[in-house]
Amino acid sequence: MTENDLFLNRDLSWLEFNGRVLDEALDARTPLFERVKFLGIFQSNLDEYFMKRIGSLYSHARVSFRDRLLPMIQDAHHCYESVLKPTLKKNNIELTEWKDLSEEEKNRAKQYYASNVFPVLTPLAVDPGHPFPFLSNLSISLGVILRHLDRNEELFARVKIPSHFPQWVRIDGKRDPRAARFVSIIDLITQNLDTLFYGMEIIDVMPFRITRNTNIERDEEDADDLLELIAEEIKERRFGDVVRIEHGMKTNRRILEFLMEELHLDEDQIYELPGLLEYTSLKPVWELSRPDLKYEPWAPVTPSGLSDNERDMFQIIKQQDLLVHHPYESFATSVEKFIKSAVEDSRVIAIKMTLYRTGADSPFIPLLIAAAEMGKQVVCVVELKARFDEEKNILVAQQLENAGVHVVYGVVGLKTHCKLSMVVRQEGDEARCYAHIGTGNYHSVTARLYTDLGLFTCNPEITDDVVNLFHYLTGRSTKRNYKKLLVAPTTMKDGFLAKIHRETQHAKKGHPARIIAKMNSLEDRDVTEALYQASAAGVKVQLIIRGFCCLRPGVKGLSENITVVSVIGRFLEHSRIFYFQNGQKNPLKGEFFIGSADWMHRNLVNRVEAVAPIEEKLNRERIWEILHVMLDDQRQGWDMTANGAYVRRMVKDEKKDIGTHVHFMRRARHRFIS
Repeated sequence: MTENDLFLNRDLSWLEFNGRVLDEALDARTPLFERVKFLGIFQSNLDEYFMKRIGSLYSHARVSFRDRLLPMIQDAHHCYESVLKPTLKKNNIELTEWKDLSEEEKNRAKQYYASNVFPVLTPLAVDPGHPFPFLSNLSISLGVILRHLDRNEELFARVKIPSHFPQWVRIDGKRDPRAARFVSIIDLITQNLDTLFYGMEIIDVMPFRITRNTNIERDEEDADDLLELIAEEIKERRFGDVVRIEHGMKTNRRILEFLMEELHLDEDQIYELPGLLEYTSLKPVWELSRPDLKYEPWAPVTPSGLSDNERDMFQIIKQQDLLVHHPYESFATSVEKFIKSAVEDSRVIAIKMTLYRTGADSPFIPLLIAAAEMGKQVVCVVELKARFDEEKNILVAQQLENAGVHVVYGVVGLKTHCKLSMVVRQEGDEARCYAHIGTGNYHSVTARLYTDLGLFTCNPEITDDVVNLFHYLTGRSTKRNYKKLLVAPTTMKDGFLAKIHRETQHAKKGHPARIIAKMNSLEDRDVTEALYQASAAGVKVQLIIRGFCCLRPGVKGLSENITVVSVIGRFLEHSRIFYFQNGQKNPLKGEFFIGSADWMHRNLVNRVEAVAPIEEKLNRERIWEILHVMLDDQRQGWDMTANGAYVRRMVKDEKKDIGTHVHFMRRARHRFIS
């Protein structure tokens, strides 16, 4: 078989994933404002992909990606223009054009423009005395062709659309709390350009938007100061090459060719959009107070055993390992409480933690600072290279360092992506270690939006591994053997390959053999080939992969025992789960793992990752339920075909027309509230 027969193209598979996101905006079963949000998520995903990936693709790969993307752009426009706009209008929310405003509304819009927008605008002419202006990443601009009234000479000017204003301006006077009319700020500025170019004739106007390549990295090996290196990368990123121009249907070819020449772009980097330049601009719409058009609010419940504030969290963990499932179970009353308890407990002598992404108002930062001020040993591994969060992480690192926290930046050449925290507590004559090992970031906001799992344990075999892993991160320990954890880049890839091979041998001997794996993406070729071999031997392989997948499922003679399902919905599926039956007749006696790594080359080879076993029966039962609810999801599930396309499942049983996320919200209420 050729390489193309074995592996799907990563970039085209990612595009299929974003198409599934777009489908949520088209799905009439999704509440209207949530559909508007999904359209914005589709746009945001695409922007990030262009910033991270497209700049590094060869020209022919760019063209292939573009050919697949163009029909999707049309689908997004259809979603906005023919589906969402009319439905919004039926619900008394109108996105109007200037020509459709009443005189009263035009006057109100002009007053808003004069008072707020006009003073901020900076028209920039391009001529021998004024060089071509710098265009910031993802900025929207108006390209304007002007002519002097007293001479036949045309000039180019650029007006940047300010991003700190709402991109849709409400112009109805807010008389009806359930009704609203908006006009685009682009339309508003375009209709008032004469205020910026007094005494000039405006020949033509073309809105456009640019995207820059942000995939700029330097060699860490030669860096004297990693923090300074990353800070310099952030500055350089602002000036990355432009990789895309988007513009509307009313194209001025002179403006477009001028921009292409100035920005050194080819035709395949120009995208003509039939609708809006960006759908994330619709935020003022879904922020309206219309609960009838949104998901029912969800308040995470406190996990069983943690609801009693009088109970010592460390005593609870000492009794049994505790598994938490976010956002169904509260991050605040579990993970945050774990660190808060460690800070307040006088017997706790040390706290260690990894931070990959954390919120601007993270509760963990003041807690770690408070612990350091109390004299506790506090260590924080801050990953400075977390894409698009570098500036935030630099500030966090400096804030922690200034308070006396020991801050390290991980291992040179590797991203620290594992989600670990550890507490050392003096209990009598011994120091006992407690650990939290998670699949998601220590981020209080995303913990309410992403599905993740976390394990609290004081099992010495696991916590000893966590201690040694922190020594690797902070002191460059060369330890390679771990008792329980699979750790990248040292033991994880070989460990997973060995477990897949073991299932293959079980199947050949007629023993029970099965693999179920849930992750964000699958791309590693060695793992993929091992799964093909397992399938050929008769191993049942069930993959739950939200994002892109380079493996081809269901190919006769290659992967006919492999299925791939993608679950897309209200919450972003972020947890990673790995199950190997290991010859056991009772499937619950197989091996269960959770952790931070996808089966991607970067996770297995170029990052520090940790995957932990789930050993207690009750916790295994919960994970078994999670896997099977998702495998059987008729509402949110998509089945992947051998050619990389996805087919949305049709509801066969009305009782199952709720999907994974509603199932577990109901389950959480029943388990912990009823």
